[in-house]
Amino acid sequence: MTGIKLVARPETVLFRTHAGPLTGYDLLRAAHRLAVSIPAGPVINLCRDRSRFTVALLAALLRNETSLLVSDRSPERLRWLLNEHPGAIIVTDTGEFESRFPHHRLSEIPCDFPGNENNPEIPLDRLVAIVFTSGSTGAPVAHEKRWGELVQRSRAAIAQFGLLQEDQPETIVGTIPPQHMYGFETTVLLPLHTGVASMSVDGFYPADIRQALTAAPAPRVLVTTPLQLRALVESGITLSPLRMVISATAPLAVELASQAETRWNSRVQEIYGATEIGSIASRRTVSGDIWTLYPGIAFRPGSDGRTEVVAPPATPHPISDMIETTGLDGADLGGFRLLGRPGDLLKFGGKRASLAGLNAILNSIPGILDGVFHAPDDTGLRLARRMQVFVVSPTRSADDLLAELRSRIDPAFLPRRVVMLDALPRNEVGKITREALVGLHEAAAQPACSQAS
Repeated sequence: MTGIKLVARPETVLFRTHAGPLTGYDLLRAAHRLAVSIPAGPVINLCRDRSRFTVALLAALLRNETSLLVSDRSPERLRWLLNEHPGAIIVTDTGEFESRFPHHRLSEIPCDFPGNENNPEIPLDRLVAIVFTSGSTGAPVAHEKRWGELVQRSRAAIAQFGLLQEDQPETIVGTIPPQHMYGFETTVLLPLHTGVASMSVDGFYPADIRQALTAAPAPRVLVTTPLQLRALVESGITLSPLRMVISATAPLAVELASQAETRWNSRVQEIYGATEIGSIASRRTVSGDIWTLYPGIAFRPGSDGRTEVVAPPATPHPISDMIETTGLDGADLGGFRLLGRPGDLLKFGGKRASLAGLNAILNSIPGILDGVFHAPDDTGLRLARRMQVFVVSPTRSADDLLAELRSRIDPAFLPRRVVMLDALPRNEVGKITREALVGLHEAAAQPACSQAS
């Protein structure tokens, strides 16, 4: 096989919008029209509506151009991107860039209008997109994505989650922007490559998510993040029946997953992946800490000692996490346990802990709506500058939380201070960039909070 069709099932409804359903043929006609109206060059796709995002993606492919996907929409990031990719054009569906940058504004996609419905085969090695990391571990990094690997991963996800096994295709309601790799894979590429449908508009707040689920035909799949899942559960809001909930971008607490399953009578699945490797494994959170690789994906030892992901036709790529497979039930079927990232491991006084583990303990404390540990870069050298914790908790005090932490974690990792905030500076996918954490640390330099002795 040398190529795969741009849209796998063009006759099928792939997106549901406020104006009505859109089939693959509707998207193709709109994409062909856009392709001849934008200048040559890479496409910085900033469309918020998923159907318009997809039209811009398809138009770039029809022009043999690459889409640039970045979650950070700040003027500084966009100037940098335009400077790094001369000739790039911003395609957007909002008026936020009217006077700042050259751009093309994409309006509503009409249904059943005449136009070119050609659905070409795209070579497997075609560079489709350059996706930038969120910056949660440092400066954003670019990763190339090719057509064959994206199609293969979509098909593997369908098999992994048992989708498209009923007469009516599933409808995905996503809360993650399509510019993020997780949102790109689940809410844009799955419809293009497999025929499931996706609601076109983001739902971020509980009321918005309920509205989107109410408008979505059954069976419904909610694709979200732990932060938004917690907000949904704690809101007590009633949702339309869900076939499945899928979560990613951060570790999901078992207690929260259990509450969601009980409240909505649905299974909660968690995805493991990263921008550089895409989604590669999943687990049902309440069933334990063993992850299962997607079909067609395997691990192998890398030449530098790290574990590599092997997922043809993609080039093998190392993962950032340490894993364990030896002695695990199901390891021969792709089962593994995550041990954390090397940079996530903290060592104080001969003792060890991971930031991910400490954050899980912190966010399991009753009354905490959101919280994060921060380890200054020089923590291991200057014990006087110990851990800091930033917390959102309207009902608890800093002293209360320090007492709770003292009973739950080793004293070596007890934070120097608990800083109470109205909200944490999370981005649209629920992550906090390293830069934002450093900013919080510097703003809290004056000792106006409770400190551990």
